[in-house]
Amino acid sequence: MIYIIPLYNPLTFAAATNEKKKFTWQQVKEHSTAEDAWVVYNNKVYDVSNWYEHPGGAVIFTHAGDDMTDIFAAFHAPGSYSAMKRFYIGDLDVSSLTHKTPEQFAFEKGYRRLRTELIKMGMFKSSKGFYAYKCTFNMCMWALACAMVYLSDSKVVHFASACLLGLFWQQCGWLAHDFLHHQVFSQRKYGDLGGIFWGNLMQGYSMQWWKNKHNGHHAVPNLENSHPSATDGDPDMDTMPLLAWSLKQARSFRQLNADGNDSASVKFFIKYQAFTYFPILLLARLSWLNESAKTAFNLGASSKNAQIELERKGLQYPILEKVGIALHHAWVLVLCSGFGRFSFLHGLSYFLVSTCGCGLFLALVFGLGHNGMATYDAETRPDFWKLQVTTSRNITAGHGFPKFFVDWLCGGLQYQVDHHLFPMIPRHNLTQCHELVVSFCKEWGVKYHEADLVEGTIEVLEHLQSVSDDFMEEFVTEFPAM
Repeated sequence: MIYIIPLYNPLTFAAATNEKKKFTWQQVKEHSTAEDAWVVYNNKVYDVSNWYEHPGGAVIFTHAGDDMTDIFAAFHAPGSYSAMKRFYIGDLDVSSLTHKTPEQFAFEKGYRRLRTELIKMGMFKSSKGFYAYKCTFNMCMWALACAMVYLSDSKVVHFASACLLGLFWQQCGWLAHDFLHHQVFSQRKYGDLGGIFWGNLMQGYSMQWWKNKHNGHHAVPNLENSHPSATDGDPDMDTMPLLAWSLKQARSFRQLNADGNDSASVKFFIKYQAFTYFPILLLARLSWLNESAKTAFNLGASSKNAQIELERKGLQYPILEKVGIALHHAWVLVLCSGFGRFSFLHGLSYFLVSTCGCGLFLALVFGLGHNGMATYDAETRPDFWKLQVTTSRNITAGHGFPKFFVDWLCGGLQYQVDHHLFPMIPRHNLTQCHELVVSFCKEWGVKYHEADLVEGTIEVLEHLQSVSDDFMEEFVTEFPAM
């Protein structure tokens, strides 16, 4: 029998000859870059170096030199493992896992057993009726916003229409999120097409831009880049120089200054970030539209990983992405022109109210989900379960906001903790899942945090102020003349 061994990976010789090599945990840790990436799944070692063709994209490199067992299970259907077999190079020497205690092994076994129980309970199966209702309701919001412009000459009605359109775009975000997490359909192609409709066409966001960014976020929530120019952390934390979520992140202003940024402006934004937080959120959608258009039309990428992914893999749906983005901006232009009746300033005002409103509605929920929660370095991050739980905040009813409103506004992300643990569970099953997760966390003594819309926002602002205070104290001590 003749074996053809890929030149780029000579270690596959062991797999080809059925000779199982053994690797220690320390050996695995030494292969922690995209160019030299080893990952562990169920105590088997795989060399996925430079595999940007991975269906999920560059997210696979967030666990280079680490165990990906649980994040793999969270994002893949059972049959997906077959694609990994060709990368197998040997087994992990379990005796080398000296950093794990017997209690930790038992904990991991426990939460993996809970996942199996949820599968048996049917928690991963979606209700097509529920999603038909949500899609219909969303399109009714869009039709009403358009009708209010087309049928009325009242500026008050137009302002209300712009606000409604902003809410419509926010709700499109939750639907695109559900489809692209494959909560609705088990066949990924159908989920992708749903994501293109609600993301590209109706919302103006590139599906591939969102996938690269959001998958990375799920894999390493609130994980800080190992250094300012690295891309191994949570993309959603990449908000410098405007916002710093930890003192370490604030300190990166030195590198930003070396790269040509004005240190005075960086200092200003960090010092007053608790006050600039909401104004920045108002402009969030403009940034997302820009990044999406650049991705769809190959004009750039939002990160180094995304850029390499586009160069190596290209767009998954190049025509649909481009057509969707183009048609989105076409119908938005018609609506913002009042179907040809608005003045330039009136149309611009309509666009800014709807766009800034959407950015605020979306980012408000995003911010409550993770901002102000624990942050970690790559070297100190805990196991999968504790990482997801301690970096996430659930949103509850309270301060006059009833549960049905919170559930609608947050689109399932009011159960942020539960969603991060089981991202493929449809939102309509998260309430039942939540009860089991809370019970499990209590059993194992894992911190589980919840707050209502008002309390959570205060926590976020207080955290931003705390980082500002610590940074300014250190900054003044180190640079007294500035």
